[in-house]
Amino acid sequence: MEKRPYGKTDMQVSVLGFGGAEIGFQNTSEKDVELLLGSALETGLNVIDTAECYADSEALIGRTMANRRQEYYLFTKCGHAAGMNGPDWEPKMLSEQIDRSLRRLQTDYVDVIHLHSCSEDILKQGDVIDVLQRAKEAGKTRYIGYSGDGSAALWAVGSGLFDSLETSVNIADQEAIELTIPKAVEQGMGVIAKRPIANAAWVTGALPGSEYARPYWHRLQALDYDFLKWDAGDSIAHALRFTLSVEGVDTAIVGTAKPGRYRQNAEMTAKGILPPAEYEAIRERWHAVAKPDWVGLS
Repeated sequence: MEKRPYGKTDMQVSVLGFGGAEIGFQNTSEKDVELLLGSALETGLNVIDTAECYADSEALIGRTMANRRQEYYLFTKCGHAAGMNGPDWEPKMLSEQIDRSLRRLQTDYVDVIHLHSCSEDILKQGDVIDVLQRAKEAGKTRYIGYSGDGSAALWAVGSGLFDSLETSVNIADQEAIELTIPKAVEQGMGVIAKRPIANAAWVTGALPGSEYARPYWHRLQALDYDFLKWDAGDSIAHALRFTLSVEGVDTAIVGTAKPGRYRQNAEMTAKGILPPAEYEAIRERWHAVAKPDWVGLS
């Protein structure tokens, strides 16, 4: 699998990474997680991304993959109390939460800790950034980052305080392509595309049951890209290749709880990025149809 430099860090990341939300929220068994992540590593994946609030995702990754820790870069996110004492974003809670993540993941350090979609106001206060910087100084994380969208992400990028940006970008969510990603590249930040296939919101032909995916469904009804009518596998591959074609994107994290699915996802990247004309057609359609309130979705 293709590897790309991750900003100005020393990491060379696989273009396709693993997002750990589904395995936590879907109560995936340890056996299935071990099969899923084991096969992903064998296909060339080297990025595993999770978060403090993805149910027991961190613990599942730790129990199944700690013995292979040197084979992948490990990213997590922090900030929502998610069972900790204290409110979201409280510095003492946040510091303790980082330690809890390390225990769950069964590791002494992660490669990146991202602040998990905190507001611009909280960022500007500086306390949460101080906690991450102290964690970095203590060797608990190699790099620090911000995960989110819109004005908060723009402030985080402009601050020059972060090494990494994790942001939503896909065929139905293109604000970051102009708002933040170019500036992140200028700052030398690594860039992770989250939600890179727009939750495949179109594939069933009906409004998704998940409220999380519904905004993309409505946007895609208006965008009406021709390739959405293709076979599901081909249309998803095209959407993923679009996201990987965005200049500045280093890796795209795709989540699944099905052991055989990651190998299929990896095969979707085999053709590389889209030809320029096909990429520009999607961008032109977005500019023609997108409404002012079609902002990045966290």
